[in-house]
Amino acid sequence: MNDEIENILHREGIVLASNKKRAMAFFIDEMLLSFLLVIALWDSFASAQTMEQMINITNTFVLEFMLMKIIYQTFFVMQYGATIGKIVMGIRVIEISTVQTPSLMSALNRAIFRVISELLLYLGFLWGLLNPQRQTWHDKTARTLVVDA
Repeated sequence: MNDEIENILHREGIVLASNKKRAMAFFIDEMLLSFLLVIALWDSFASAQTMEQMINITNTFVLEFMLMKIIYQTFFVMQYGATIGKIVMGIRVIEISTVQTPSLMSALNRAIFRVISELLLYLGFLWGLLNPQRQTWHDKTARTLVVDA
């Protein structure tokens, strides 16, 4: 583990969030956002008669969905240090340098690189599973950690 991070965690009595908690928080957030997308596009989905039409509707709004994810992640991480999924799982995001809730720019950076990681076959998330600090690409670029709340 990175000595700087290890020293900060030890000094502050902070424990890294487990991969299991992070995965469950991810699942909760994805289900919530998907549910909101379906509600927002309910008329379009209700008029679809085939699965192919539903997929086409979803594909039509993929950019809007990514923007929704960025806004959601940025707002909640900046405001509360956690998304709804993280709050439910009892974990939060902190900036390494301040050990506090991330700033607007840090939260925005994290949200944008999170979506980029998703577009690149979730490789940034896989990186986090193999990283001793459990930092995904979006944690690395934003200089954040996910810890127990």
